[in-house]
Amino acid sequence: MAYRVLVADDDHDIRQAITIYLKNEGLEVSEAANGEEVLRIIANEEVHLLILDVMMPILDGLTTAIKLRENDENIPILMLSAKSEDIDKIHGLQVGADDYLEKPFNPLELMARVRAHLRRYTKLGTMEKPASVLTIEGLTLDQVTKIVTIEGQPLKMTPKEFQILALLMSHPNQVFSMEQIYEQIWKEVGFNIENTVSVHIRKIREKIEIDPKKPKYLKVVWGVGYKIEH
Repeated sequence: MAYRVLVADDDHDIRQAITIYLKNEGLEVSEAANGEEVLRIIANEEVHLLILDVMMPILDGLTTAIKLRENDENIPILMLSAKSEDIDKIHGLQVGADDYLEKPFNPLELMARVRAHLRRYTKLGTMEKPASVLTIEGLTLDQVTKIVTIEGQPLKMTPKEFQILALLMSHPNQVFSMEQIYEQIWKEVGFNIENTVSVHIRKIREKIEIDPKKPKYLKVVWGVGYKIEH
C-alpha cells in the first residue's frame, strides 16, 4: 500500500521541493495552497499524513488543524513554521498538530520525521476505521449508541464523562496528562483546569469501579496523569 501525504503551503516552490522529496521515497502526494483546499482534499481522498504550513491565505494552518480535529480527523499533522513564529508552534501543538519543523528545514530531517509519523500511524492502527465498541475486562463502551456497561449493566454518564472514558479506553495503558485530556475533550487550551478534570475523573471512577479507592480500570500515574489499564 502506498501512503499519501498532503503538502499544504502557499509557496509553490516549497510545495514542489517537498513533493520531490516525498515521491523519491515512493510516497503519493497531493498539494494544497490553503486550508480550504486541505479540508476539501481530505474529505475526498485518503490521506495518511498532512504537512501543514502555519501562514496560508484564506484559511491558515492553525485554523485548519482545529477544524480537522473537530471533525475527528486523526491524520498526523506535521506543521511548518518560520523561526519567528514561536507562538504559532505552541498554538499548533495545542490545537492538534503532532509535530513541527522550522523553516528553512533540512530535507533529511523532514523525511526522517515523515517516516516516523507514518510508522507510528500504522503501528497504532489508526489507518483502519476505529472500533465502534471498546471493551476492557468487562467494561464496554459503544461509540455509536453512546452506552457504557460494566459486566453487562448499563451506566449513566454525562457527555463529557463518556468522551473522557472513550479517549482513555481507545488508548489503553497510555498516560494522558490533565492538560491533554482537557484539550482533547473541551477543544481549548487548558489553564488551571486541574479541578475540572479531576472532578470528572472522580465521577467516572465512582461509576465504573467496584471500589473507587482501589481502582481496577482508571489508574492515576502520580505527577503525570491518568490511564485505563488493560
